[in-house]
Amino acid sequence: MKGADPAKGEGGSLSRRTVLKLGLVGMIGAAVGAGSTAAIARLGRSMRPRYRFFTDPEADLLIDICEQLIPRDDVPGATDTGAIAYIDLQLCGPLARDRRTYRRGLESFRQTCLRIHRAPFQELAPSAKIGALRLIESGEAPKDLWDDPSAKAFFGAVLSHTMQSFYGSPRHGGNRDYASYRMLGLDYPQVVGQNRYRKA
Repeated sequence: MKGADPAKGEGGSLSRRTVLKLGLVGMIGAAVGAGSTAAIARLGRSMRPRYRFFTDPEADLLIDICEQLIPRDDVPGATDTGAIAYIDLQLCGPLARDRRTYRRGLESFRQTCLRIHRAPFQELAPSAKIGALRLIESGEAPKDLWDDPSAKAFFGAVLSHTMQSFYGSPRHGGNRDYASYRMLGLDYPQVVGQNRYRKA
């Protein structure tokens, strides 16, 4: 007597898992048959995470926080110059010690906004966003939501790293297109010992 086919479920029908596998094989086969191995490569790239350390929701929240600290006006702000790229990259290197500060601090800040304003930070009016940031800067946020890090410590880290991203070298992930150098009238790319301010 022949054994049951493991690819089939009860009654000889194909299992859901098998159908899904066959569907994926069919998609790949169609791409290869069309001579498009590049399509498979693009599929693989699209599945990669957007960030090295942050989850997408964490990154979206941090981007908005950084933009309030260095907003766009007549020159690019934190978002335009890549603050999130800088912080995300550095947390996987020299700033690895601050990972806990960001992971727990962003969650504490999210909960603070929901409790105080009954809405996510990204949905607040500009004045309310500034108010929420001043609340943690002063350490007056709800104490039960902030333990390690403290609200002040979290705000200090984000402010410091946002400033580093804006005024540092683009090779570290921020200051895209030398935005702050151009704003200050500095030569760029900078050569150590030879930076000169433009004459008025």
